Amino acid sequence: MAAVKYLKTHPLSTGKVGCTGFCWGSGMANQVAVRSPDLKVAAPYYGSQPAAEDVPKIKASLLLHYGGRDERINRGIPAFEADLKKAKVEYKMHIYPGAAHAFNNDTNLERYHKEAAQLG
Repeated sequence: MAAVKYLKTHPLSTGKVGCTGFCWGSGMANQVAVRSPDLKVAAPYYGSQPAAEDVPKIKASLLLHYGGRDERINRGIPAFEADLKKAKVEYKMHIYPGAAHAFNNDTNLERYHKEAAQLG
C-alpha cells in the first residue's frame, strides 16, 4: 500500500499506478487492490482470490489470468466472479485452456504453456 502511495506521487509518475503478480504475488496483487483505493489496475496471474467481504473494497480494474488446468486456484473463480459482479468491479478474465498453474514460468517446462504465456 505504501508503494502505491509513493508511486502515485513520484515526480516521474503519471499518478496512475497498477500492479501485477504471479502465484503468491498474484494473491498479493489482489490484496493491494483490496487495500489501496488509489490503485488503477491489477493484473494477477493464477493467484488466490480475496475474501468475499473484501471484494466490494476493490476500486481498481482487474485483468485476471488463470490456467484452465489449475484446479486448486480455479475452485475459487465462480464465487469470486459472482462477488465482482455484485460489487460492480470492472474486470476481464482470461482462462487459458490446457494451461496449468504457473504457465508463464518458462524455467519449469512441465508447467510452461507458451501459447497462454504469449496471450497473457
